Amino acid sequence: MRARRLRTSSTAFVLGVLLAWISLAVAGDDFRVQRLDTRLDEERGYLLGAEIDYGFSTEALEALDNGVPLTVLIHIQVRRSGAWLWEDSLTDLQLRRVIRYKPLSERYQVYTLPDTGGRSFVSREAALRALGDLVDLRLLGAARLTPDNDYEVQLRTTLEIEALPLPLRPMAYLKPAWKLSSGWTKWPLQP
Repeated sequence: MRARRLRTSSTAFVLGVLLAWISLAVAGDDFRVQRLDTRLDEERGYLLGAEIDYGFSTEALEALDNGVPLTVLIHIQVRRSGAWLWEDSLTDLQLRRVIRYKPLSERYQVYTLPDTGGRSFVSREAALRALGDLVDLRLLGAARLTPDNDYEVQLRTTLEIEALPLPLRPMAYLKPAWKLSSGWTKWPLQP
């Protein structure tokens, strides 16, 4: 009798862990940096190119389709490789990009704040691709890097909950479907 109870409880535990793992995998919509590269332009210094896959959750996409603008924060740093936490970054950029749906024109719009004009798209998929494309973003001048050090570019993007309309924020803070982030992606930068 005791062995049966032990088997039942261990089976229930394994099923619970499996269910939790499956629910995390299903709710695994998240942001991913697909490509990150840099190049040196003689006139403008180091330029960054990136491709970010914005895997918004179903709730976020539903809000977008109902006219709620979604703002993503793209945080970019250039640091010395192996730098201590308290060391200053050579570059610390924060870009805020917005995707919104305009129901009257039935178009999606993507722009970088503080501007409000941007590019319009007929499909949501095209707008999401454009939201994730960073092309030739100026990082810093080549003279700021010393040849005897190694450097790295770090990029992270998150959904900015504070930019959501006020009635939506409490739910966004409590639900994991709104806590979307890519985590830090690093890329070496050679002087």
